[in-house]
Amino acid sequence: MNYFQYNQPFTLEGGQTLPEITIAYHTFGTLNANKGNVVWICHALTANSNVLDWWDGIAGESKIIDPERHFIVCANILGSCYGSTGPLSLNPDTQEPYYTSFPQVTIRDMVKAHILLREHLGLHKIHILAGGSCGGYQVLEWAVAEPEVAENLFVLATSAAESTWGIGIHTTQRLILEADGTWGEPSPTAGSKGLKAARALGTLTYRNYQILAQKQTDPDPEKLDNYRVSSYLNYQGDKLVARFNAYSYWFLTKALDSHNLSRGRGGQLEPVLEKIRQKALIIGISSDILCPVQEQQFLAQHLPNATYVEIDSNFGHDGFIIEGEKITKHFVAWLAEVEDEQLAPNPALPL
Repeated sequence: MNYFQYNQPFTLEGGQTLPEITIAYHTFGTLNANKGNVVWICHALTANSNVLDWWDGIAGESKIIDPERHFIVCANILGSCYGSTGPLSLNPDTQEPYYTSFPQVTIRDMVKAHILLREHLGLHKIHILAGGSCGGYQVLEWAVAEPEVAENLFVLATSAAESTWGIGIHTTQRLILEADGTWGEPSPTAGSKGLKAARALGTLTYRNYQILAQKQTDPDPEKLDNYRVSSYLNYQGDKLVARFNAYSYWFLTKALDSHNLSRGRGGQLEPVLEKIRQKALIIGISSDILCPVQEQQFLAQHLPNATYVEIDSNFGHDGFIIEGEKITKHFVAWLAEVEDEQLAPNPALPL
């Protein structure tokens, strides 16, 4: 892991200021001579910057995004607990962790921090800017903020604005966190029980009826307790508590709610999307109930150079991580077509 330290005030979209910020990031592979092989991957809610660890179906040795061919960058988002400035970071003004005093950050703030890192790394172009779910929010926001930087966009299970349904789920999760008796305490373990319960609720939205029925139905009809699905949700909650932080979860779900490409840009999504001119591959997951395919179809309808693919999967929203083989098949075909077009000589130019 690498760290970029920005030792100047960082003004947030909401008007508050962080005295300084740290951005944790990973890079893989080697930048080629013309710096034309950059693949920047934006991660989702509770992931980290080690993309080869959590997206191993897509990125890694001999995968479609390969460090042997690409210079891969992934940065941890503001508000997280994996190295970038967040609620557990020391406030340089008080020399105490922020905890609940951490200011609200937005998707736009996360992208603004990514841009600072891009400039620090001396990268003028991004060949492929990619991300699923919350990572897709960042990709789309970045494409609007810096329209000339990314050459191609690859987004999955994402949308142009957070839905009412998504905001409702996140609100419920925050209510669960706040109901934990330790919430608000100046401790990194505060809210842990609430985080476990909030993750259980989240897991139901990341999956769906079909996959839970298929994978978690008990074979014993005589049971009165200790159901398989209950053990599964407890396990998922415990896993997150062991690796994540409740304050980060609270602030990051707030950031998800803030996602709306049209905010401050006229209030209508369609004209904002129509200004995104890059070639874009948009993938929807047929069984996704958190960010359903209608959201990706809307993107494809209004992005001028979009290709839309719908993957048939029972894995719901998590299909964008799990269905590596199916995603790769479509990504390979799209990328070959895009790169052929971009490498073709322009007939309007002299040879």
